[in-house]
Amino acid sequence: MMDGWSSKRPVGLSSFRAKFILVVGGAVLFDLLVSGGLALWNVQRLSRDATLEVGQGLEAASQEYIRTYADSTAAQVNLLLRQVHNDVDTLAGVLQAQIDNPVRNSDVGAAIARTSPDSVSLSYDEKGKWSQNAPGSASVVSVWGYLLGEDHQPKPEIRRDIETSAVLDLVAPSLLQHGASKLQMYYIGPRERPIFRTAPYTDQAQTFDRLYPGHNEADFWNFFFPGLYESWQGWARDMKTRPVADDITQTAPYTDAITGKLIVSFFHPLWTADRKDVAGTAGADITLDQLAQTVENVKVAQSGFGFLAMSDGNVVAINGTGEQTLGLRSASGASGTGVTGLERSLKGSAQPAIAKLALDREQGIQHLLLQRDGNEVPYIVIVKKLPATNLWSSGPVRQEAMLLGVVVPEREIDASLYAAQAKISEATNRIVIYQILAILMSLLIVTIAVFAASKRITSGISALAGAAKRIQAQDYSVRVAITSKDEVGAAGEAFNRMAEQISYHTENLEQLVEERTAQIADQKEEISALNAQLQRENRRLGTEVAVAERIQLMVLPLQQELEEFQDIEIAAYMRPAEEVGGDYYDVLKNGRRLKIGIGDVTGHGLESGVLMLMVQSVARALQEAGNTDAVKFLADLNSALFKNIVRTKIDKHLTLAFLDYDGREMILSGQHEEVVIVRANGEIQRVDTMDLGIPIGLDADISAFIKTREITFEKGDLILLHTDGVTEAANDSGEMFGIERLCSEALRLKGQSAEKVVSGIVATLMHFIGSQKIYDDITLLAVRHR
Repeated sequence: MMDGWSSKRPVGLSSFRAKFILVVGGAVLFDLLVSGGLALWNVQRLSRDATLEVGQGLEAASQEYIRTYADSTAAQVNLLLRQVHNDVDTLAGVLQAQIDNPVRNSDVGAAIARTSPDSVSLSYDEKGKWSQNAPGSASVVSVWGYLLGEDHQPKPEIRRDIETSAVLDLVAPSLLQHGASKLQMYYIGPRERPIFRTAPYTDQAQTFDRLYPGHNEADFWNFFFPGLYESWQGWARDMKTRPVADDITQTAPYTDAITGKLIVSFFHPLWTADRKDVAGTAGADITLDQLAQTVENVKVAQSGFGFLAMSDGNVVAINGTGEQTLGLRSASGASGTGVTGLERSLKGSAQPAIAKLALDREQGIQHLLLQRDGNEVPYIVIVKKLPATNLWSSGPVRQEAMLLGVVVPEREIDASLYAAQAKISEATNRIVIYQILAILMSLLIVTIAVFAASKRITSGISALAGAAKRIQAQDYSVRVAITSKDEVGAAGEAFNRMAEQISYHTENLEQLVEERTAQIADQKEEISALNAQLQRENRRLGTEVAVAERIQLMVLPLQQELEEFQDIEIAAYMRPAEEVGGDYYDVLKNGRRLKIGIGDVTGHGLESGVLMLMVQSVARALQEAGNTDAVKFLADLNSALFKNIVRTKIDKHLTLAFLDYDGREMILSGQHEEVVIVRANGEIQRVDTMDLGIPIGLDADISAFIKTREITFEKGDLILLHTDGVTEAANDSGEMFGIERLCSEALRLKGQSAEKVVSGIVATLMHFIGSQKIYDDITLLAVRHR
């Protein structure tokens, strides 16, 4: 069953569930923060980029709009002026045609006088001392006092001009009603006959008297337009002296004496028929209202305005808002006397930026800061030059290019930009808020999911942990519920199997202990029986080995047998490595013949000892049988041993050599270790026996391999026979005793008896071996010639 209490434990910081929540929750939180941060950063960046792009686009569009607006307004102003020019040109053309054809001019004048006597009939004004036709005519003609005779009637030449100029009544009304809007059109006679005919009819002379006192006694041209007439006379002499290649001359704005309005006059000089002098002028006036209307109609955004200025900065047209914005100060008005100019200059502006505005060239879009209500407000200003014209202000005619300006607050022109930026900012903020809400919602969902997942994942692990603790508390009945098929479920199944096994083994532990104890007792009894059997076998084998050792010692030559020889001494030493050795030595006597044998059976132990006894028995038997042939002796001995080895299946053989001595000569036969001979004079002679035979027991017949060698044996000579247990005995350092050390010891002891030679070499050998174990049988024989 599920360990319910463990799943209800509080979640501590050290619990797996807390770690799982921290790791998974932290990873998800980090991912949300990174992805959310990147999304917010991208939204902010997109907003900045969009705002920048929109701003640049709107700014470019706004500036292009202002340029286009300025161009179109300039075109409108220029069109208005051009239309006035055309009208003046038309009037001038009619009048010039009359001048060029005096006869027709007189006929036309006479005809008009008959049909329209009001146009040419003048009345003298006692007060003003000038003559003027009565109202009712299409035009008014004024004749100044100095052009009248004593009878107050116009002089004859003046009369002709009065009649001929009446043609104005035919042309001017039509031009005034059509084409560009004009205040009035007029004709002024030459310097010597400056009559003044104007359409429509007005109280012209009366107004002049009121506004320009003294004009009736002065020269008309010099009084009103000083220098203008002279300039035209200069043009008559040389048309190239015109500032602009056009006959139209424009005046600077001034107060009209008749209407009292600020007007601009446009003159077209008339020439004498020979073109050498001035014959008067045709003209038209337009009020500044007409220009101002065109300019004041300029409306960019909400409070943008336009202005029209002379090249010297004098503003001739601007609305009230513009005048206030540019800080202009008007120096004149409709009141006053004479042709009064307008002084409203940009250079005198109260706005420093306007006063410094460059007027001599176009500079495109300019950004200026203008004072407004104590604050600096950014404005966009664009100034365009109109086509150049001839200008009379005072004195000679000069060239003039008026300036058209458009001024608009940047905040208004950029209103769309600000609106777009506000919309983008609003959209960005809305996206950011939604993104933050989405992140918070994701965090909430992830938190709930992590808690739910951690509870589901760790409930199984918690159940296993609780069950493990109950197992630790020796409650082996606990089991965990398997609710899933994942790794946790597999661990639960393994735990249940383990708990069942622990429960089973715990419950059956005593029975298992008893069974195991019984098994151990049986095995112990069996081991005791085997030990007893082994001891008996060891005792039996020990007895057999002891018997074999005893037999082996019994067959060795007795000391008295070694002392029976008068002319030689024989001494021997043999020490088996185990109880029964495999070395063989024997001394056999048959009359005067003496046969000394030495051999070494492979290995040691009982089988080697038995084989050694076989050799001893067969050798003695052959010796007793009178076999004196050394070769045949070894061949027969090998034949007898080979058969016994085959029979007994002893897998051993031996090296075996014999010395045969008959009192005169010493014969060596058989293969064994080197024979060491120490001569009486101290010479060492080593005889190799490898070519004198082969090991015994390897083959049934070895007669073909057996050889003999005669050894000189004189008095004082010493012969040493040994087994490899002497030369191959090793000390603690692993160093072997060796044949050289054996020879050296034999040489050292050569003058002593055979017994002392053997005991001396054995003593040296045992000292050399030290505490090192003896691994092979040691046999040493010394034969000394007395």
